[in-house]
Amino acid sequence: MFRLTTSTSDTLTEAQRAAIVALCVAAHDDEAFRDLFAFVAPDTLHILAYDDAALVAHAMVGTRWVQPAPHPPLRTAYVDAVAVSPTAQGQGVGRRLMARLADEVAADYELACLESEEAWPFYERCGWERWRGPLAGRGAQGRVPTPDQEGIMILRLPATPPLDLDGSLSIEIEGRIW
Repeated sequence: MFRLTTSTSDTLTEAQRAAIVALCVAAHDDEAFRDLFAFVAPDTLHILAYDDAALVAHAMVGTRWVQPAPHPPLRTAYVDAVAVSPTAQGQGVGRRLMARLADEVAADYELACLESEEAWPFYERCGWERWRGPLAGRGAQGRVPTPDQEGIMILRLPATPPLDLDGSLSIEIEGRIW
């Protein structure tokens, strides 16, 4: 069976980093993941799933500030680089990975958020909800509407206030919007 562990970026070995990158490239067929660790903070949380010694699934969580109207910005567990090895898909490891992620962030965050244009049915089965309202970024220049952005999903946590999924949702701009 799969073994789940957690680590922060600053405690990952070079071999673990290389395995995460290789997994993300293979799972998404996207070479852009080769630069993944150029954009990851040292305290980023990684949830790792192993089948014996082989890394078969990964997700990482960084802190962002998401603001669902009419609330103030909420400390948000922003989920990125979710990947399951093509050989392990359909075996429940992705659901276990996302359940562990939810457990890990529940006490420290007010909300969880991710972007997925294609895998939203999987995330919905894991308890995530698609945001239906208008989306935007927030920065020094003010609000930047992102009308073409799709696939933003949220996971309600114990500290999540009541949300209107048809209301506006914005995120601080940190080199990227969503």
